[in-house]
Amino acid sequence: MDAYISIDQGTTSSKAILFCENGSILKTFQKEFTQIYPQSGWVEHDPEEIWETTQLVLSKLYNSDVSKEHSIRGVGITNQRETTILWDKKTGKPLYNAIVWQDRRTSDFCKTLVDAGFEKTIVNKSGLVVDPYFSASKIKWILDNVPDARVKVDNGEVCFGTVDSFLLWRLTNKKVHATDATNASRTSLYNIEKLEWDNELLDIFDVPKSILPKVMDSNSNFGMISKNVMDFELPILSILGDQQAAAVGQACFSPGNIKSTYGTGCFVIINSGNKIIKSKSRLLGTICYKIDGKATYALEGSIFVAGAVVQWLRDNLKILKSAEETEQIVNSLEHNSDVFLVPAFTGLGCPYWDADARGALYGITRNTGKNEITRAAIESVAYQTRDLFKAMSEDGISPQNLRVDGGMTNNNWLMQFLADILKINVEKPKVTETTALGAAMMAAYTDGKFSSLEELSKLWSSDKTFNSKMTDIKRNSLLGKWDYYVSKTLT
Repeated sequence: MDAYISIDQGTTSSKAILFCENGSILKTFQKEFTQIYPQSGWVEHDPEEIWETTQLVLSKLYNSDVSKEHSIRGVGITNQRETTILWDKKTGKPLYNAIVWQDRRTSDFCKTLVDAGFEKTIVNKSGLVVDPYFSASKIKWILDNVPDARVKVDNGEVCFGTVDSFLLWRLTNKKVHATDATNASRTSLYNIEKLEWDNELLDIFDVPKSILPKVMDSNSNFGMISKNVMDFELPILSILGDQQAAAVGQACFSPGNIKSTYGTGCFVIINSGNKIIKSKSRLLGTICYKIDGKATYALEGSIFVAGAVVQWLRDNLKILKSAEETEQIVNSLEHNSDVFLVPAFTGLGCPYWDADARGALYGITRNTGKNEITRAAIESVAYQTRDLFKAMSEDGISPQNLRVDGGMTNNNWLMQFLADILKINVEKPKVTETTALGAAMMAAYTDGKFSSLEELSKLWSSDKTFNSKMTDIKRNSLLGKWDYYVSKTLT
């Protein structure tokens, strides 16, 4: 049977997953890498470690016994979006560490753009609010703070890329400097209506056009993995930013289809078809995918801290040994004892867009212990999702059904609480690695394995549905307290 490899390069780990042509998972390899925090609000990765972990899991997967039993037709890449890498075109060496999407160091610069009146232009052209989250201000920071960076640019020696572009360049042995439209749409430099790099946006952010990658359709042949780099050759047949890949994996192919991914952060995407929705509530207009020359758009809400709050409990507070413990802990408590955590560790994302907000724990007493803090942390994920849905309702969107994916969906208690707080049905698919699935199945689509997206959508199947059971009185009480504590946290 034919199979496809998905390279899923995420915020905390690099994964390689082999998918059968029917969408089932055959084999997975995963390797975590270092999170670097040079200052408060700064988040970096070592691009070489990203590359090394990607090479490692890809090589292990390709050379595994399971892989040898299948005909591997191609590779899809999906990646943490907005994370910014600049590298030397001659040596391949990064100019600086990768500045991660969570990083807030350009907060002051973004405020100067708003004060100078550029926000309307940026929103209208890119679909994105002015925020450190996106790539453009990160590019400018590297160019302005790394010695001789702009001199190297003038000499034609610098490439910019989001992580997909960096990996593509290396996998093809420096032959291909490209990205896809979904990743380009997260830079604040791409005109999502004209589908091109925008000269006015480049001027606003002081980013030279010469360093930018070529923008291709999500279902393109991006080049061949070089045998000089890996120990095999395979065509790279798709690239999608992680959240758009999850939308594909969740078969969100029709306007109104909505999914929410719970990984390091939480990202809600609703397919808006050929229409760019101008949000009244600071949700993001973005490209859902671009296939065969045609862009399909989406409205997106972004939460910076979801699964990252569990990592914080485990790695920083040391009150967990593993993420799996959380479900048992929250189940052991009858209520949250009025303890609330607003996890603004790197600011608050949509719909607040407060880069300077910081995390806060409210309602603690002498009786508050690690269990109560854990429950408050898990509940915060559902509360933040509700904030996105409230913003969507202000834009006239009221979904009745939500498809969920990502690591946190393994916590059934959280999924039930999410259904209760949102007052809608929450559907969990049989394959929860939908980000990787989306990239692999897009590669299969490019390969001609599927004749249409409708045919591709038949691979999706539901594993479990969570229905709302909470009373309105209880829900309103909890949300009233959450809203109050968020208001206290905003700067």
